Amino acid sequence: MNNTGVEIEETVKELRQYFKTEKTRSVTWRKNQLQAILNLVHENEDAMSKALYQDLGKHPVEAYRDELGGLEKSAQTTLNCVEKWMAPTKSHIPLVFFPAKGEVLPEPLGVVLIFSSWNFPIMLALDPLIGAISAGNVVVIKPSDQAPACSSFLANTLPQYLDTNAVKVIEGSPRVASIVMTSAARNLTPVTLELGGKCPAIFDHLSNPSDFKMAVKRIVGAKWGTCSGQACIGIDYLLVEEKFSSEVIELLKKFIRKFYGENMIESRVLSRIVNKQHFERLCNLLKDPLVAASIVHGGSVDETNLFIEPTILLDPPLDAEIMTEEIFGPLLPVITVNKIQESIGFIKSRPKPLTIYAFTKDDTFKRKIVAETSSGSVVFNDTLVQVMLLLPHLIFML
Repeated sequence: MNNTGVEIEETVKELRQYFKTEKTRSVTWRKNQLQAILNLVHENEDAMSKALYQDLGKHPVEAYRDELGGLEKSAQTTLNCVEKWMAPTKSHIPLVFFPAKGEVLPEPLGVVLIFSSWNFPIMLALDPLIGAISAGNVVVIKPSDQAPACSSFLANTLPQYLDTNAVKVIEGSPRVASIVMTSAARNLTPVTLELGGKCPAIFDHLSNPSDFKMAVKRIVGAKWGTCSGQACIGIDYLLVEEKFSSEVIELLKKFIRKFYGENMIESRVLSRIVNKQHFERLCNLLKDPLVAASIVHGGSVDETNLFIEPTILLDPPLDAEIMTEEIFGPLLPVITVNKIQESIGFIKSRPKPLTIYAFTKDDTFKRKIVAETSSGSVVFNDTLVQVMLLLPHLIFML
C-alpha cells in the first residue's frame, strides 16, 4: 500500500507504542518471528523466484543461490543462536571494586527502518529483518520501487506470517524514502548507509594451469553470474600483468561462452538490467570513442529486453567514466600493469573499494595487499564467498 507522509508518521507512532509494551523483548516472541520467516521462505520459494524473474530476469538457480538459500541459512542460524546472543556477558571490573561484578546486557534499539535495494530485493529486505527481529526491535520495511513484483510480494505476504503490530511494509516512490529520512534526521535517529565502490580483482600469474583456469572461472561466475554485475561486491575491474593479458582474456571469453551460451542475446541464465534508466547509463559508458575502441569481447545490447552482453574492455582510458564511476553492470575493464605488485599502488590511488579480490599463491604479496591497502574486505583466490560464509555470523544486530 502506498502511504502519505501523515500515514507514515502514524505507522511509526503505532510501532513505537507497541515496542513500549515490551512484547518484542521476549525470547519466545523473537523465536516465533524467526520461525515464521523460515516458514515464509520454505512455503513461498516458487513465488519469490517468479517475482525475482519478473523484476530482474533472475534464473531460479541464481535466485536460490544469491537470495533464498542465504535467507534460509541466516534465519536458521539466528534461530539457533538468538537466546545465547540475548544473554548478559560478563564485563571486566578493576580489582579495586572487588567483590563487585559487571555485565553487559544487550538491548533493542526500538523502531528500525529497512530500505531494501533493487538488485537483491528479497534478501536485502528480509535478512536485515532477521537481525532486527532477533534483537527485539519493531520494523518498517521499505522495498525498492524499482523491483515492483518483489515489493508487492513482500507487502502482501509478510502480514500473513509475522506480527503485524511489530513489522510493517510501506510501498511507494522515492518520495517515501525522503519522508522517512527527513523524519530520522529530525528525531536524531541513527542511520547506517551501505555504500558501494569499484571493487578490483588482482590476477597474479598462477603457474599451475588448473589454478589459472579455476581463477578465471571464478571471475566469470562472480562478474556476470550475480545479477549481471549489478552487485556492490561484484568485480568492477581486473588488474593483470600485460604479458599475461591475452591469455587471461582468451580464457575469459572461453568460460563466458561455456557458462552462458554462444548466443548471449538469447541467454536465459543471465539477469537483465533492472530498468531503462540503468540500461541507458551503461550504454552511455560505452559511447566514448576511446572506450568503444577498447572492447575486445561483447558489446551487443538489446534495448527491448534490457539485456547487455558480457563485455570485456582492454585498457580503456583511466579518466573515462567507466573507470571513475561504479559500473554496476556486465562490463569488465581489464587494466594491465608491468608488474602485478603495481596493482597495490593503482588501488591506493583510487577511492577505497568495498572488496578486493586477489588471485595469487605468493604469501608475501598477500601480506602486502592486506597491509598496504584499505577496503571493506579482502578475499584471496575466490569471489563473493565472504557474504555467504560470514552473513549468519556477522548478522546486523540493531
